[in-house]
Amino acid sequence: MPLLRLDNISLSYGYLPLLAHVQFQIEAGERVCLVGRNGTGKTTLFHVITGDAVAEAGEVWANEGLRVAHLEQDVPPDNEQTVFQVVASGLGELGRLLFEYHQATQQAAAAEPASLEALANLDARIESLGGWNLNQKVETVLTRLSLPPDKPMEACSGGVRRQVMLAKALVGEPDLLLLDEPTNHIDISTIIWLERFLLSYRGALMFITHDRSFLRHLATRIVELDRGTLTSYPGEFDTYLRKKDELMAVEERAAAKFDRKLAEEEAWIRRGVKARRTRNEGRVQALQQMRREHSQRLDSQGRASFGIDAGALSGKLVADLRRVSFAYENELVVREMSTRILRGDRVGIIGPNGSGKTTLLKLILGEIRPTSGEVVMGTRLQLAYFDQHRRILDPERTVRENLSDSDYVTVQGRSRHVIGYLKDFLFPAQRIDSPVKALSGGERNRLLLARIFTQPANMMVLDEPTNDLDVDTLELLEDLLADYRGTLLLVSHDRTFLDNIVTSTLVYEGAGSFVEYAGGYSDWVRFQELGRASRAKTPSRDPVAAIAARAHRPVKNNGKLSYKEKRELEALPARIEALEIEQSELQLRTAQADFYQQPGAGITSALERLEALGNELEECYARWQSLESQLSARGN
Repeated sequence: MPLLRLDNISLSYGYLPLLAHVQFQIEAGERVCLVGRNGTGKTTLFHVITGDAVAEAGEVWANEGLRVAHLEQDVPPDNEQTVFQVVASGLGELGRLLFEYHQATQQAAAAEPASLEALANLDARIESLGGWNLNQKVETVLTRLSLPPDKPMEACSGGVRRQVMLAKALVGEPDLLLLDEPTNHIDISTIIWLERFLLSYRGALMFITHDRSFLRHLATRIVELDRGTLTSYPGEFDTYLRKKDELMAVEERAAAKFDRKLAEEEAWIRRGVKARRTRNEGRVQALQQMRREHSQRLDSQGRASFGIDAGALSGKLVADLRRVSFAYENELVVREMSTRILRGDRVGIIGPNGSGKTTLLKLILGEIRPTSGEVVMGTRLQLAYFDQHRRILDPERTVRENLSDSDYVTVQGRSRHVIGYLKDFLFPAQRIDSPVKALSGGERNRLLLARIFTQPANMMVLDEPTNDLDVDTLELLEDLLADYRGTLLLVSHDRTFLDNIVTSTLVYEGAGSFVEYAGGYSDWVRFQELGRASRAKTPSRDPVAAIAARAHRPVKNNGKLSYKEKRELEALPARIEALEIEQSELQLRTAQADFYQQPGAGITSALERLEALGNELEECYARWQSLESQLSARGN
C-alpha cells in the first residue's frame, strides 16, 4: 500500500497550468527525485502534498497518521528562537518540553528551589512521554551538523539557518521526508554526511536537487514535471537521461507530423469555396479541431541559449599573492597564503561554510587589504562577479528593470531587444514585467547570469552559481565555461560542476590554511585517499614499526643467517623509512597545481622516480619478509 497518492491533481497559476491531472504515488522506502525546469511547479507540488497549497481539482490521499516533514527551498527569516528551539520544534509538543528542559538546566545552575522543582517536573513529564531518546536525536543532529544550540537564529548566517531547518526536518524521522534543494548553502562535508544519513534512512524520501552527484548517489526513481505532466522513470539518473531523450525524439516526430498535416489542410481550405461544400464538411470540422489542438499544445520550454563575451585579453599575470594573511579582529581567516593566478587559469575554491572562501576571493580581487603580505594584481582586467546572495538584483523592480533602463541591451558588441535577450534565458514575454521577488530561486539566478553576461569580462568570479539552477541550464553553463577564454575563480559545493570546470583547486585545510592542488574535486579526493593509504600502518604494506622492533633485539648467532644477512636485516627499517618519506614528498609535489607548469623533462623525471620508488619499496618489503621467515623457521 502506498504511503501517499495524488489522484488527478490540477492547479494553475496565471496563464500556464503547473499541474494538469497529475497521478502520483510513493511507497515506503522509496527515494524519489523530482526533476524539472525552474518555475515548472516542483515546489508547488510539494506544497500540495503538505497541504500548504490546495489543488483546484483532484484528491490527495495519505495513510492515516502519516508524518511528513518538509525542508523549504528559501532560507528562513530572522527570529528570536535559538537553534535548539527551532530543531526541537520538529518534534511537536515534545520538542517544546525538551526546549523548556534545556533552558531549565541552565537556570538550575543557580540552585534556586523553584528552578530545581521545575526541572524535576519537566523531567518526569518527558520521561512519561518517552522523550529522552528523542532528546538524544536532537543533540546528535546538532552535533553532526556542527550547529550551536544556544545561538539565536537572527545571529546566524543564511547557510547556518539552512542547516538548522534541515536539522528540524531530519530530527523527527518522519514517514515521508520532502527536501527542496537540500544541498543549497551547505558545504561538501555536510552534503556527504547527508547522503550517508539518507541512504540509511528508513522512511520514504522525495527530494528536488540540481546536484547531480547527490542525485546519482540517492535516487531509486526519477519523476519529471514537464508542462504540468508528471512522468516516472524507474532506475538511476543516467537511465532517465537516456529514456528522456528517446521520448523527446518521439514527441518531436509526432509534432512535426501533426504540423505537416495541419499545413496541408490549411493550404486546402485556402483554395476556395469548394472546400465548404457539404461533402467536405467533415474535413472542415477536422481542420477546426486540429487548430484547437495546436493552440492548446504546450511546446517544451527548450534550452537556455546564452554566451559569454571574454573581451580583450588581460595581462598574463592576473593575481600574485605573496605570504598573504588576513584576520578579523583576533580571528585568523587566511594564513600565509601564496599563489599565482595566470591568464586562463580555472581555480576552484573548496571549504566548509565560514572558512573564509569569500574573504579569500576579496583578497584576490583587491577588495580588502591583507593584514600582512602582498597582493599584486594584473593589468587590463575586466571583472564579472556572480554573488551567491544576488545583492545586485532589486527584488521590488521587474525583471526588465533589473536588466536595463531601456528596451535594449548591448551584448557581444551588438544591440538586442530586452525581450529577445531574456528569451535566451528562458523568460517568456509574459514574465519580464513580473517583480523579481515573485521569481523562483533558479529564475533569479538565470536573471543574474543574464545581467553579468551583458558586459565583456576576461575574468569571472562565480560564488555558488549553481544554487537552484535546473540541470539543463547547469550543463549549458558548464559548456560555456569550458569554452571561456578568460580566467575563472569558482566557489562551489557542487562536486560534478567542479570536476567538469576547474583545472586546480584551493582547499581549506584548517587554521586559515588554503592549499593548492591540481585538478578538480575528485582529484583532490584521490590524493587524500593516497595520502591516507601511504600513512596507514599495515603489516603487508608498511611494516616499518615491526621491522624496527625486531631489528633492535639481539640476533642470535647460530650460523643460520650469515653476518651479511643480519646486517641487511638490521638496516632495512631505516632504508624503508627513507624510501617512504621520499615517496610521500614526491606524491605531494606531483599533486600541486603548478607541477605540470614546469618543463616536460622535469615532469617526466619526477614521475619516473615515483614509479622507481614504488618498485624499490616492493623489493624491500619482500626481502624483509624473506629474512624474517628464515629467522622464525630456524629458531633465531
